[in-house]
Amino acid sequence: MAGKKFIAFGEVLLRLSPDGFLRFAQAERFNVNYTGAEANMAVALAHMGMPTEVVTRLPDNEIGRCALRMFRKFGAGTGHIAFGGERLGIYYLERGASQRASQVIYDRRHSAFSEVRYEDFDWDAIFADAGWFHFTGITAALGPELPDICRRACETAKRHGVTVSCDLNYRKNLWTTEQAQAAMKPLMRHVDVLIGNEEDSEKVLGIGAAGTDVTAGVLNMDGYRDLAQRLTELYGFKKVAFTLRESLSASVNNWSGLLYEDGRLHTSRKYTMQIVDRVGGGDSFASGLIYGILNGFDPQKALEFAVGASCLKHSIELDFNLSTVKEVLNLIGGDGSGRVVR
Repeated sequence: MAGKKFIAFGEVLLRLSPDGFLRFAQAERFNVNYTGAEANMAVALAHMGMPTEVVTRLPDNEIGRCALRMFRKFGAGTGHIAFGGERLGIYYLERGASQRASQVIYDRRHSAFSEVRYEDFDWDAIFADAGWFHFTGITAALGPELPDICRRACETAKRHGVTVSCDLNYRKNLWTTEQAQAAMKPLMRHVDVLIGNEEDSEKVLGIGAAGTDVTAGVLNMDGYRDLAQRLTELYGFKKVAFTLRESLSASVNNWSGLLYEDGRLHTSRKYTMQIVDRVGGGDSFASGLIYGILNGFDPQKALEFAVGASCLKHSIELDFNLSTVKEVLNLIGGDGSGRVVR
């Protein structure tokens, strides 16, 4: 399966951010980048040598073509991108530091992707040479038709024998918990691998980990084991994985993860990270996990690879994880010194 394509379905966004750690009020210019949760994963896996495909809808203008060229630059496939609509969605990012939190402002109403239709894509052709299909809760949140589009895409993927994964990715700026649960719960029966963070399950599926307080940084592993087991029994997931972030400040986080599979909970090494850019941290964990699974890693190694890849991403500017397989393997093998490589 490692030679088959990874299919990423979701919105592509224009990221606009002030230089460095300037606040919005201080900015006289914005830096431009093209990104998106699912597309970030396609780029990360392509950078690690795997065939990938970004499935999205872009406006048929120069901004849409700039996004297209960005993904081609990093090796992600663009053969199934549709064109239409009037605008690319935008998000503005003000990066936090120390005790000042980062801020994200979305401007994505009526974007090209939010008005997408299932018929915009030839799904049988997309899945003909695919091994893995991935979507997120962000995708389902972007329009009233998108949960049904995700469902139909999952059903087609299953007919082609394709593994389906979902990152719950709850975004309170996009929808309420009630809206998220109404849309996402029915989709879970199509999902083989569920991915989330400390609070996604509670927000999106209405089931949380007992004894955990995200704000206070209290994470209860027994609670997560019970949560993963309950989710598996309820929806039939083959694997459940969570990132575990302990925010000591906007600049310093502890980072680890867990993977539940075949009734056993695997927990990873914990890293203390000095953060350069945390956006895309969850996407890099998900792509690292999928890389490990598709390349035959045992569950513990797949988890360590995912956490290590994501740890390295936090040291990289912008949303893409451009870590190499060798760099990740060196880190999880014990070399986290950061010494100059000559």
